[in-house]
Amino acid sequence: MHNTEIGRCFEPHCIATHEVDPRETDLPRIHFHLQLAALKDKLLAMAALSQQAVESAVEAWLQRDPSLCQYVRDNETAINTAQREVDDMAYELLSREQPMAIDLRFILAVIKINADLERIGDMAVSIAIRALDHLDHDPVDLPVDIAGMGAFATRMIRSAVQSLLDGDALLAESVREMDDEIDRMNRVAITDLTKVIQEHPELADQALAAILISRNLERIADHATNIATDVIFWVRGADLRHQLSMAVD
Repeated sequence: MHNTEIGRCFEPHCIATHEVDPRETDLPRIHFHLQLAALKDKLLAMAALSQQAVESAVEAWLQRDPSLCQYVRDNETAINTAQREVDDMAYELLSREQPMAIDLRFILAVIKINADLERIGDMAVSIAIRALDHLDHDPVDLPVDIAGMGAFATRMIRSAVQSLLDGDALLAESVREMDDEIDRMNRVAITDLTKVIQEHPELADQALAAILISRNLERIADHATNIATDVIFWVRGADLRHQLSMAVD
């Protein structure tokens, strides 16, 4: 079997539907591609946990809800366990199967995406801790749209994961383009909240917490962008990690 044939049944359109290419007659290769599909399913399950963590953490801050804070912290354990399991599966496939071409790119992308999903979980925990620390503070109207930033970051995660599910490089590119907007939102939030701290010292603790949460959401969006970049690497073989944004505010 030629190398060009080996990778065919794990092209993005095949893995998106867990199909085995009917042209594939090598049973060991069929088994290998089924293992790749199982690896993808495990990663997608972890992605769902990370997305839920972000949504719950933002809601915990907005509602001052201690039960949501605890949920996010408990969820971190599940995310960390999933990360280890995904890494173990990926490294085992690398060591045992010696994959080539698109199969190899997929496994390498999974390992990097796995790390980004774990970091998203960490950022969500940081937001939940800020919320927990401010349960006794009276809610104040601060010049920052945490709900909007949270929804935007979550949308980026959802789109990045969908691009992985579908093997859709165009959707992944759209996630990369979204990153400039949340960067802008974070800069505006920091400027406005710093002014609050200067003019209303009695609100300094809450304004500082909001600055840190804004930064956490911006970092979450960065990790979603990393995921999209790795999807493009898998699908197209293009490494975009060091391309700089040319967007101008």
